[in-house]
Amino acid sequence: MGPEQGERGAAPGGTGRPARADIAARGEEAAAAYFEANGTPVLARNYRSRYGEIDLIVADRGTLVFVEVKARTSTAVALPQEAVTGRKQRRICRTALAYLQRHGRAGQAARFDVVAVTWRGGTVRIEHLPDAFPLRVDG
Repeated sequence: MGPEQGERGAAPGGTGRPARADIAARGEEAAAAYFEANGTPVLARNYRSRYGEIDLIVADRGTLVFVEVKARTSTAVALPQEAVTGRKQRRICRTALAYLQRHGRAGQAARFDVVAVTWRGGTVRIEHLPDAFPLRVDG
């Protein structure tokens, strides 16, 4: 665990279920491990700008990939990737453009992926959706 990450415990109220922040952090860790195991280096985690946050930024053969990670302990209500709404996509895109500009990579090839992480029992399931949505900043 890095110096800027804190311990996250069970949900308030003693329900025994993990807190939402814990589920999100575990999902991001699982997604980062997935990329690294597949030879895709993670360049940044939790990149923030005034427009929002990007969970992971990875380098895939010359393309910068901005990754939104959605983690759930159940798909009973909805699939994790269904939570990446049009509004969320626009925020991610604006944040990605800020990253590209700040790091002098305005002409860099880029795409937007979603990684859905779901736990069932002790098993983790990772679904990687490359090129999940196009660049969109209007609206």
